Amino acid sequence: MTLRSRVLILLSALAVLTAVALTAVLHASARAGRRDQVQAGGPEVTAGTVTLTARHRMVFRNMAWGPHRDELTTVPASDPSAPRTASGVKCLRFYAAAGTGVCLQAVHGPVSDTYRALVLNATLHATAHYDVPGIPSRARVSPTGRYASWTAFVGGDSYAGTDFSTRTAIVDTRTGTLIPSLEAFRVLKDGRAYHAADANFWGVTFASDDRTFYATLATKGSTYLVRGDLRARTVTTLHPNVECPSLSPDGTRVAYKKRVKGLPKDAPWHLYVLDLRTMRETPLAESRSVDDQAVWKDDRTLVYALPGDYGADLYEVPADGTGTARRLTTSAVSPAYVP
Repeated sequence: MTLRSRVLILLSALAVLTAVALTAVLHASARAGRRDQVQAGGPEVTAGTVTLTARHRMVFRNMAWGPHRDELTTVPASDPSAPRTASGVKCLRFYAAAGTGVCLQAVHGPVSDTYRALVLNATLHATAHYDVPGIPSRARVSPTGRYASWTAFVGGDSYAGTDFSTRTAIVDTRTGTLIPSLEAFRVLKDGRAYHAADANFWGVTFASDDRTFYATLATKGSTYLVRGDLRARTVTTLHPNVECPSLSPDGTRVAYKKRVKGLPKDAPWHLYVLDLRTMRETPLAESRSVDDQAVWKDDRTLVYALPGDYGADLYEVPADGTGTARRLTTSAVSPAYVP
């Protein structure tokens, strides 16, 4: 092959690669443009005032295509399919309690995105912000509003496999004191101090005493429900095969996703509820795999997200294992209830 032929082949290859890259950019741009356009048949969303103290409301991240996509929106808790009021505040993950919110955001840069956690007051104004070291995954606020927590992927981007690592932080919203990683806590496993370089934590959920919390510990290929003590800086294993726990309002049960043998590797979970007094597990009526940290709507009902046409839809299911799952609303994720 002559030098001229080689140069022509190289130029042709470069032209093809350039065309492919340009097509991909144009396709992404067009899709991004469509995301800003209201889709026929989607929920009605209009700008307005959203607060974390308006009673009997549900606040969540709006996933419907249009100018208010990714904004925190609100609807009556009794009518989740009602027209949505959008706040203008965008979050990837969100939760709120007692007039305090936590919002995990992407900060778009010229080369790549970074992430941050905002502590929000009742009118959704940020009172503090903290760097988040990876892709946001979970967020929670304690029932009193005193503490907020978030989890981020710092390696990998899915709980389905084993090749990932997480970082979970807790902040005192009154003092600003930050615990950047639960990995600094002392682990008590089977009654003994436990040390492992592969320990990962995620999915914090708080009790109402501003001291106790629950979370997932993963180590040596297994997961555990742990009870944490913010004063003693300890976590103690309680029960195996628990991920993304969510403590009931009465503090007696934990809802969680459990890996079930025989299910696909990319969708291995079923929802369960664990009675903390008896350690009895109850499988819930949702038959699909749920990769979410469920929210207690009240002491009887759990709400969670499943994949939908525009990202995710919200569903609910009884917490006692009876009944059936039903869809609450479309194009929504990260709900929080204001009683």
